[in-house]
Amino acid sequence: MQNKKIVDWVNASVGRLNPYQPGRPIEEVAREIGLAPEQVCKLASNENALGVSPLAVEAMRRHAEDMHLYPDGSAHYLRRKVAGEFGVEPGQVVFGAGSNELLEFIGHCFMGPGRSIVVSQYAFVIYKLLALMFGSEIVETPAVELGHDLDAMAAAVRPDTRVVFVCNPNNPTGTFLREREIAAFVEKIPSDVLIVFDEAYAEIALEPMPDTRQRVLERDNCLMLRTFSKAYGLAGLRIGFGIGSPDLIAALEKPRQPFNTNRMAQEAAVAALDDRDFLTRTRELCLQSRAYFEEQFKKMELPCVRTAGNFILVQTGDGAKIAKQLSDRGVIVRPVVPYGLPEHIRITFGTMEENQRVIAELRQMLN
Repeated sequence: MQNKKIVDWVNASVGRLNPYQPGRPIEEVAREIGLAPEQVCKLASNENALGVSPLAVEAMRRHAEDMHLYPDGSAHYLRRKVAGEFGVEPGQVVFGAGSNELLEFIGHCFMGPGRSIVVSQYAFVIYKLLALMFGSEIVETPAVELGHDLDAMAAAVRPDTRVVFVCNPNNPTGTFLREREIAAFVEKIPSDVLIVFDEAYAEIALEPMPDTRQRVLERDNCLMLRTFSKAYGLAGLRIGFGIGSPDLIAALEKPRQPFNTNRMAQEAAVAALDDRDFLTRTRELCLQSRAYFEEQFKKMELPCVRTAGNFILVQTGDGAKIAKQLSDRGVIVRPVVPYGLPEHIRITFGTMEENQRVIAELRQMLN
């Protein structure tokens, strides 16, 4: 009898996955090309160019000596704070280690063999990875101008469809859906199909956000996801939340592990919610950055997508090659080959100095 290895017993649905590849860290690139970390510019992961919310930093300093204690498993103070901010009941809020963990809760609850999900072409790739992991079929609808075609998505819903994902603003394209489009779409989706509004960039969106909170209040099958990673600069702490009906949230709480959001993250998030000045400054920098990149790409005759997020998608030719050449020059950007966009790169908005550096490097390379 042939001996088997332990890895031969990995679940087939997991074994077929290609893991998500995040943006390369500054330290890794610095070691690779022989630069000091401070000489490397990272514009690959849609992180906040202004750093961390100052109010969150103050809170973390105050609570640093409490880290020997387990966190509040129910996130009581953060739960009440978020509920108050959005005008919902505390029982309508669930927390995760970033909104990514909440997507996994959705997988545990609603995905599996014999079920399908509906996604848009070029939408956040994690939706597909989760479906593959849990054994659900993926129904992908063609994009329109690199964005969601909501009519096509509604028409693609089948009797076995359990989840429809709407990423707005969409990562990696930056495309945006408006209130009237969302309102019409929701009415077309059956009440037993979960609509997930993934709104990681909502607080700093460069266009007016649809009122998905109202959808959540009106319908039991709508879930709004938010994160503290982007607008508030807490990406390293991994903290996000979802808002839905009490019954939906109770279901999503079932696969949540004890203490899934750490004590430092909870304290920082409570403080960050009061930092309106930081949000304003972040959004102003994003608006300035968008205008700058659009102007520069027009001069360079590089097609780019009008973005509502803190990043921009631009067509450069061989995206992987361009990203590697920029990395060799100490500028980290994101190739988007896994999304089916091999001729594009995604550039996170940095400080204006960083924005000017990536344009200078790109211009020199292409010339």
